[in-house]
Amino acid sequence: MDTRKRTIIMFNLIITCIASSFLQTALTTALPPIINDLHISVSDGQWLTSGYSLAMGIMMPLTAFLITRCPTKKLYISAIGIFLGGLAVCIFATNFQTMMIGRILQACSNGITTSMAQVVILTIYPPEKRGTVMGWYGLSVGAAPVIAPTIAGMLVDTLGWRMIFIIAFLFLAASFIMAICIFDNVLETHVKKFDVYSFILSAFTFGGITLGIGNLSSLGITSVMTFCPLLIGVVAGVLFTQRQFSLNEPFLNLRILKIHDYRLSVIGSMMLYFVMMGSSVIMPLYVQTIIGKSATISGLVTLPGSLAMAVISPFAGKIYDKFGMKRLAVAGTFMMMLSTFGMSFITAETSVIIPSLLNVVRSVAIGCLMMPFVTFGISSMETENTAHGTALLTSLRTIAGAIGTAVFVGILNVFSTDKMAVGHQNHGIYGLHITFGCMTAATVVMLFIIIFGMKKRKAA
Repeated sequence: MDTRKRTIIMFNLIITCIASSFLQTALTTALPPIINDLHISVSDGQWLTSGYSLAMGIMMPLTAFLITRCPTKKLYISAIGIFLGGLAVCIFATNFQTMMIGRILQACSNGITTSMAQVVILTIYPPEKRGTVMGWYGLSVGAAPVIAPTIAGMLVDTLGWRMIFIIAFLFLAASFIMAICIFDNVLETHVKKFDVYSFILSAFTFGGITLGIGNLSSLGITSVMTFCPLLIGVVAGVLFTQRQFSLNEPFLNLRILKIHDYRLSVIGSMMLYFVMMGSSVIMPLYVQTIIGKSATISGLVTLPGSLAMAVISPFAGKIYDKFGMKRLAVAGTFMMMLSTFGMSFITAETSVIIPSLLNVVRSVAIGCLMMPFVTFGISSMETENTAHGTALLTSLRTIAGAIGTAVFVGILNVFSTDKMAVGHQNHGIYGLHITFGCMTAATVVMLFIIIFGMKKRKAA
């Protein structure tokens, strides 16, 4: 494939991923007016975002089968078509049930397009350019969720919440037409029987664990809505794993975890998301709940870091291509460790500029790690396993992020009300110190794994 063709396909993938990534976080701002217009409760309204994540979690393992079984162009166009259908449903929705159907359609499509984009990019570009192009891909999918709440807020205040879906529809419609004209069947496919039993087990595994962990921080481990989904997810996960190792053509190839570099990239990605998603939730809680600032201030504190993470991604890709993964991973993890450790010393009187700067350093570190981990892991395996590797890594790191959110919010809540906090000037600050101390410990473990587990060599 010539350079021009690659660039056009890459551009089309980026447009699609920007539009779909935008919808992941846009509803966090639009949720209150949607709740009012549809006359639903806050708990029902939350399902428009948590149900989206749940549907994506169930869909991710299926993408490996779809990518290896269906022609690339037909699958990609179909996925965009499903997303357009989901957007249309939400645009005209007049009740919660209809709105929920639209969000599920969007989540299923996003699960396909997100995995497809990474597999296609890693396939059509040579190994020596993969880090750079994945960096640009990371910029596109990293920036959209960051600015989405701000843009959504402006749209809600001026034109109404339905305009969010209308604008996304227009972008994806343009991408749909473009894909019909320029996209090719760039991935190899082969006839493969659909294993219904494996799909059902994977749905219960990833869906049960995602739902259970999502309820953990708010309902507690003893709640039926937490314990039962987690139990079902774990049991189904054991059965799913056993079945995949017994099949000649597994639904999701878990044997790739035997590849050293891929296994290390999965562990690194999971630990990264564990800390990253935890800190992304704790920072707004610190600004709004602990020191009592407004939601606007909270957004301003975290925005520079989020933008820095998006901007650094292409440069991190170039560093990966030039020096390989180990130097980049060590530097990135060390920066994340220092910035997280720094949060353990802030007080209620500390200017919000300090945590904002620490968040910038931590976000730059995340930008140095997120996409390079994917590129490093996928580059270590045969091309036919790329779809399986992408689907598995994405699923596991998403679960790790959910665990991190539940664990660190739980630590913050427990130590903010702990008897040891009595006499402390601000109980919330005490809990914050303990929480970021635990995050620092997790980052130290991650650093040791990278230093002693990753071989020093140039990227492929």
